[in-house]
Amino acid sequence: MNATPPVPVMPATDTPFGLQSVCHTLSSADAHMDRFAWLGDRLAIAVWTRDTKESETVYERPGHHTLSCYLDGGYRTERQKMPGHYGAPSRLCALPEHFTQRAVQELDREPRELTLADRTYFEDARIAGLCQSLVNEDWQNPDGLLRTNETAHEVLSLLLRSQGVRRSDASLKGGLSVAARRRLRDYIESHLAQTLTLGELAGVAALSEFHLARMFRASFGLPPAAWIAQQRVERARTLLRTTTLPLAQVAEQCGYANASHFSHRFRDSVGVAPTVFRQAVGV
Repeated sequence: MNATPPVPVMPATDTPFGLQSVCHTLSSADAHMDRFAWLGDRLAIAVWTRDTKESETVYERPGHHTLSCYLDGGYRTERQKMPGHYGAPSRLCALPEHFTQRAVQELDREPRELTLADRTYFEDARIAGLCQSLVNEDWQNPDGLLRTNETAHEVLSLLLRSQGVRRSDASLKGGLSVAARRRLRDYIESHLAQTLTLGELAGVAALSEFHLARMFRASFGLPPAAWIAQQRVERARTLLRTTTLPLAQVAEQCGYANASHFSHRFRDSVGVAPTVFRQAVGV
C-alpha cells in the first residue's frame, strides 16, 4: 500500500514523487504492475509481479509510507545493503517517511514524535492475512473498493501499533503540553455534536486564540478546523459501520447541520455517499 493519491498511468510530471519513486524502483527491478486502485483517504494499493530469480531492491527516499507484502516467491530478493536478508511469502517491508494523525488518537503521542520503523522482511501474521484479503477483493466494484479501504485502515492501525518508534531527531518545541493536548483531544471528542469555536478551544487549553492555532497544528499535525472535520468523518464512519441509526441522527451526533450537509461532507472525504458506504460495510 502506498500512502499517496497517485494514478500510475498518469504522466510522470503529474504523479506525486512518492509513487514515481516506488514505480521506478520496481520497474527497474523487472517488475510489472498487475492491478492498481486509488482507495481514497490518501491510500492506494497495487499488486506487482516480478519473474526474475534474483534481484536487489533499491529505494531512494520513497517520500511516503510504503508497506509491501510478498504474496508468493521473493526467496532471492534482497534489499540494498542488507545481504542475506531475503523475502518470502507473507514477509513484510515497511519503508517510512512521514507519519499520520493516528498517533494522537491511537497512541496518545504527537505525530512529529513518531515514525515507522524501517523494517525489511519482518513477519506479522495478522497484517499478512489482511494483505491477502485485500488482494482477494474486487477493486473495480464500489463495494469491494470500500471494503478494501476499511481493511487498509485496519492494516495501518496494526502497523502503527507494532512498528511505531520515537524519532531520534524529533523537535517538540512550540507545541502544546501533553496535558493540554489530551484535554483538547478529549474535549473535541466529547463535543463533536456541537459547534466548536477557536475561542472555546483556547479556553480549554488556557491559551489565546492566536497561540492555540499555532501550537495546535504543531501538536496535532493539522489546524483545529481540519482536525475537527477529520474526527467528525471518523465518528460518522464508525456509526455507519456499527449502527442502523438514520442518517439524520448520524449527522446530528457528528455535528453536521443536517443530513444533506452530512452527506455532502462525507462524500467529499470518503468518495461515496453515506448510504453507499453503509451498504458496502454490511450494516
